Amino acid sequence: MTADAELASPSSTAADRPHARAADTSGLPRGLRVLLALARRIRQGRVTIVMPDGRDFTLAGERPGRSAILHVRHPRLARRLLLGGATAFAESYVDGDWDSPDPAALMTLALENEAAIGRMLDGNPVYRMAGRVLHVLRPNSRAGSRRNIRRHYDLGNAFYAAWLDPTMTYSSAVFAVPGQDLAAAQQEKFRRLADLLDLRPGMRVLEIGCGWGAFARYMAAAHGCHVTAITVSPAQFAHATAGRPTPQERLPGDPVPAGQVDIRLLDYRDVTGIFDRIVSVEMIEAVGERYWPTFFGQLRDRLAPGGVAVLQAITIDERLFASYRRSADFIQRHVFPGGMLPSRAVLRRETARAGLVQEADIGYGQHYAQTLALWKARFHAAWPVIAASGFDDRFRRLWDMYLDYCRAGFQAGTIDLRQIRLARA
Repeated sequence: MTADAELASPSSTAADRPHARAADTSGLPRGLRVLLALARRIRQGRVTIVMPDGRDFTLAGERPGRSAILHVRHPRLARRLLLGGATAFAESYVDGDWDSPDPAALMTLALENEAAIGRMLDGNPVYRMAGRVLHVLRPNSRAGSRRNIRRHYDLGNAFYAAWLDPTMTYSSAVFAVPGQDLAAAQQEKFRRLADLLDLRPGMRVLEIGCGWGAFARYMAAAHGCHVTAITVSPAQFAHATAGRPTPQERLPGDPVPAGQVDIRLLDYRDVTGIFDRIVSVEMIEAVGERYWPTFFGQLRDRLAPGGVAVLQAITIDERLFASYRRSADFIQRHVFPGGMLPSRAVLRRETARAGLVQEADIGYGQHYAQTLALWKARFHAAWPVIAASGFDDRFRRLWDMYLDYCRAGFQAGTIDLRQIRLARA
């Protein structure tokens, strides 16, 4: 038993844990004993690890915190974790090597104890390098960007419609009050973005990465703007240009006056013209580090004098950025190929280089954690319909992990969500 953590029966009380005998680990494979030894390093919170043979071990840090449960289904989990760190741990969930009543809580607990177990989360250098090579082979050139985006967004409009809110909005909501309905929280996000943009009737607005078109319609209907909205996803383009929205998709001010929204299947690098306002909601993550100067150069070149641009961007903690950019995490490998999160410092540097000034920077990280929790609940509720469309259980586990992996990052603060207002210098 170490000074900073305890190994005891989960039935132990706080009073008797310091005097409890170490639980019996005889007969456990060496890898699982190593897993327990590593878990003893936690400084806050507690984790209960249930082994394949049914034995359970509770490890508690010296400081209070969240609780989590890990059910080990296959002994190879320990080896995979030691070799591949957090990425392999997420992959092993998809493969059925472990389960948890709340995977996001388990991963958040690990991130909150990163200082104690950080090297374990990093994985083997060879494994990290292999991931980096794979990532480099998926560049966001014009052709590469189309391939990368289609891999995720062209799963089918019916798939996304089954679990997104009725506006088909696939970015973080902003919750004005606790327990707010998801669709209402998405419209609150629209309102705050519009306020940050300072939209006025007749303005020419460019939306880079318009998804299924809800915010473009909102800007036109609620603020009288003329919106040019672009996407490289044929599925999103087909939905956004299909005609009038269904009653469930209606937003304040719908229907949109004819001719005020122009949806185009177009790469951001190929946009021409000058706009009073530019907005891009969670698209910078798909640009790729190599193309950040090009992206911000386009913002500068497309903005009219006195114009304003607003980004809603997911950022990574600055102290993690150097190691993050040298590898490829679970999301980059399996969900968003070619993706790359910037840090806030990187965004300040890149916008300054492009001749843009940051006028506002507002954080909404915990709103994204809440959005992801609601998405997962809706995804599970819709699973019978999704499965009937041909998606298998492995796909379900992949998406469970994707949603929980992201939620853990927002809950622990290793990633954040920012709304950033930019102007030409």
